[in-house]
Amino acid sequence: MVRPPLRSSYNPTDKKCHRALRQLFFISLGGFFSVTSLALFQHAPSSRTEIFTDATEQAGIVWRHFSGESSDRFLIEAMGGGVAFMDFDGDGLQDLFFVNGGETPRGKSDVPVRNALYHNLSNGKFEDVAVKAGVDRLEFYGMGVAVGDFDNDGFPDLYVTGFPSSALFHNNGDGTFTDITHHAGVKNAGRWAAGAAWFDFDRDGYLDLVIANYARFSFDEIKKCELNGVRTYCEQKAYPGMPLTLYHNNGDGTFTDVSEKSGLAKLVGRALGLVTVDVNDDGWPDLFVARDASPNLLLLNKRDGTFEDSAIDADVAYDLRGVAKAGMGVDAGDVNGDGKPDFVVTNFNDEYHSLFVSTSSLLYIDQTVRSRLAAYTKSYVGWGAHFIDYDNDGNLDLLIVNGHINRVVETTRVDVKYQEPPLLLHHDGKGVFRNMREEAGSAFQSAYRARGLAIGDFDNDGGVDAVFTRLDGRPVLLHNNVGQNDSWLGLQLQGTKSNRDAIGAKITVETGKRKLVRWITGGASYLSSHDKRVVIGVGDDCSVAVNAEIRWPSGTIQQLSRLELKRYHKVVEPTVNEPAGRKRK
Repeated sequence: MVRPPLRSSYNPTDKKCHRALRQLFFISLGGFFSVTSLALFQHAPSSRTEIFTDATEQAGIVWRHFSGESSDRFLIEAMGGGVAFMDFDGDGLQDLFFVNGGETPRGKSDVPVRNALYHNLSNGKFEDVAVKAGVDRLEFYGMGVAVGDFDNDGFPDLYVTGFPSSALFHNNGDGTFTDITHHAGVKNAGRWAAGAAWFDFDRDGYLDLVIANYARFSFDEIKKCELNGVRTYCEQKAYPGMPLTLYHNNGDGTFTDVSEKSGLAKLVGRALGLVTVDVNDDGWPDLFVARDASPNLLLLNKRDGTFEDSAIDADVAYDLRGVAKAGMGVDAGDVNGDGKPDFVVTNFNDEYHSLFVSTSSLLYIDQTVRSRLAAYTKSYVGWGAHFIDYDNDGNLDLLIVNGHINRVVETTRVDVKYQEPPLLLHHDGKGVFRNMREEAGSAFQSAYRARGLAIGDFDNDGGVDAVFTRLDGRPVLLHNNVGQNDSWLGLQLQGTKSNRDAIGAKITVETGKRKLVRWITGGASYLSSHDKRVVIGVGDDCSVAVNAEIRWPSGTIQQLSRLELKRYHKVVEPTVNEPAGRKRK
C-alpha cells in the first residue's frame, strides 16, 4: 500500500535532510493523519563533540542508590540497581524510574531508602515525583524493574523485583500508582527475584510476566569468605539456584502462576538477565535467560503454554570450553543482518562478555573473539548491555556497563579494577567492533560500580540516549549528541488485538537495497526496562524510499510505505474488517 507523503517542509530528496528541523510528528496510520508536535531539548554547543554527554547534573538527578553494604558481605548488596525509561503520564516524553536497594541487618541508611520517579519536564530537566506517585517505598530489598501495560489501559505499569518478595504497581492514569500485588497474585514470595520481563507468551492480547529468580538467600544465613585475609563476598556457587516464575495474565487484573505447567519450574539455576524475542521466527515469543555459573537458557515457545530449552543444541548454554559463564545481562538484536536475533551476554572478568551470532539453522556461533569483544572485556565484570545504533548508520553497536564486586580485587590483580569504565563499541557492519573510548565522552573515561542500564530517547531527537545506575552512587544519564546527524525512522506501536505495548512485534524496514529487522522485546539488559519506541537508523542517504512491514504479536501483517524520516510515527494495529480510512485515536 502506497501512502501520500505528509504535508510538511520535509523534502525526501534533500540530501541535507533538514538537519535544523525542530519538530517531530506522531502519525496515526489508517487513512487519516493526525499531527502533534513534540518538544525538543536545546543543548549548548561544546568545543569538542562527544558522542555522549553526561547530562545527570543538568537534568537535576540527585537520587542515590543504597546497597546496605555491611561487614556481613551479603551477596545481594553487590547485585542491585534497576532503572527504567517510561512515559508514565502519557505526555510523549520519557521519564525515569530508579529502584533502590535496601537496608541489611548491619547496613543501615541515615535517610529513608526510597525509589525515584523522575518526571521529564521537557527542557532537559527532571523532577522527582515518586512520593506523590506512591512508588517511593518498598517493603522489601529492591532489585529490578519491568515496565508494561498489563491491562491495556494506555498507561504503563511497574513490576519491581526484589527479596523476599516483589510488587506490582498499577498506573492509575492520573500521575499516581496503586500497589495491587496481593490482589493480582504476583508477590513471588520467598524468592530473590532479579530480572523480569513482560511478554504475551500465549498471544491472547494480555501481557504475562516472567521472573528470573537468582538464588536461595536469607539474611539469617551469613556466609564467610576471605581474599588475602580480607572479608569479601562469597562466589555465586555458594548460593543454590532457583527456578523461574511465570505468571499468566487472566485479563481481569489477576494472574495465575503457571511455572509448573509451562515447564519453567524445573529449570533451576542462578538466573539474572532475560530477554523475550521470537528466536525461530514462528510468530511466538521465546526466552533467552542469562544465568550466573549456571548454563544459559534458550526457551522455545511450544505454542501450547509450555517451553523447551534448546540452549545446548543452539550452542549458547556454555562457552567454547563447555563452561557455564557468570551471565548477568543480555540483549537481542540482528547484528549480522540475516533477520534473526543474535545475543550478547555480559560475564565476569577473564570469561569475556559473549556474542552469539545466528546461522541459517537454530544454531549460534560464538563470535566473542572474532568481534573483538573478548579483547575489550577480559578485565571487566559486565552487567547492563544493550544493542544501540547510537550513530543511526543502520548497524547495531553495543553499550555495556561494568563494575567489580570485590573491593580487594586490586590487591591480587594489576589488570582488574574495582571500578570500571563503560564500553561503547562501534560496529563496522562486518561483525567487528571498535572501542570508541576516546570519542565516546568523559563518562567512558571514568570508572564506576555500574549495574543497571536502560536505553531511551528522552528528548525525542532521534539520538538514542542511555542511563545507568551505580551502587551507592548517583546514576549517570547520557545524552546522545550524534544520532540526530544521520537519518532515522521512529516507530511507536500500539496494539489493538495484540497487547497494547506491541511487545513481540517484528519490524522490517527496507531502505533501498538494505533490509533492517528490529523487534520490540521484553526485558533485556540487566534489571532494567527501556523506551518501547523503536528507532531505526538509515544512514546519511536521505533520498531512498523507506518502507516497513510490521508483524504484530497477534500475527497481523501491516505494510507501511513512503515513511518520512526524522519523525516518530505512531502506528496503530489494524482491527479485523476495519473500514478503510477510519481515523484512529
